[in-house]
Amino acid sequence: MTVKWAPAPASAVREAVKRLLGFLSLLLILSACSAQNRATSPKEVRNLAGSTQVQQSRKAAEEHLRSIVHAYDKNTALTPGFVTVNDMCVGGAAKEWFFPTGDDQYKIRCAMRVTAYYGADPHQIADVLDGIFTAGDRDSFAGAPGGTIPFNHDYYRRHLVAYYRGHGPNPTGPNTPEPAQVFDPSQTLSWDTVRSSQKKPVEEHDLCVRSDPPVTRCLHEPASKTVADIRKQYGAVFKLEISVANYYQVSKNGKVTQTWK
Repeated sequence: MTVKWAPAPASAVREAVKRLLGFLSLLLILSACSAQNRATSPKEVRNLAGSTQVQQSRKAAEEHLRSIVHAYDKNTALTPGFVTVNDMCVGGAAKEWFFPTGDDQYKIRCAMRVTAYYGADPHQIADVLDGIFTAGDRDSFAGAPGGTIPFNHDYYRRHLVAYYRGHGPNPTGPNTPEPAQVFDPSQTLSWDTVRSSQKKPVEEHDLCVRSDPPVTRCLHEPASKTVADIRKQYGAVFKLEISVANYYQVSKNGKVTQTWK
């Protein structure tokens, strides 16, 4: 007995083709999704960190942060000692199915921290602080972008100056440690204690991580200067910590979600 196979109707062929095309489309979608779920490779991080757009954003952020450092030199009695710059770009993590931190939402994220150390006469701390707060008053009145020096003569700081002049009590309260820091969300300024018998000096700076531009940069200018050198030369050390500047970020889908202009 001979069995003959009849050709499939055209409609059946079309259905088969449609199913095949649908399957291929699904594969493409899954492939795209899996690419977004992967961690950013070191090679891609390096390529992105060295791109023109990132370099421009990095330069603008650093210029802004250094302008703040310079403002203290120009407008206060502090004498520059040295500056450190820590700059790093990191790649995004693979999809975080449990305990998400948000590190899986970006391809690359770049941030920079600038810290400056200054010298001052320990016998003139009241005048130094008063001058800093006066400069802050001017910046606040002028509406300086981002508040170049954000510390002005508020209630606490007026009493802080009086305390260092010997004209008033410790503004943080009786039997409390000597106040040696003022804080703002954008900056923290701290200094060597000079009135307390229990000294709390500004500590030495952290050692630089290995520089590997454009992914990581660590600058210490001038490289030979230390906190101990500043203290030996001027008597007291002030430390200015500027909050981290997140200057560039790209989401996993390739959209630039943060840049510095």
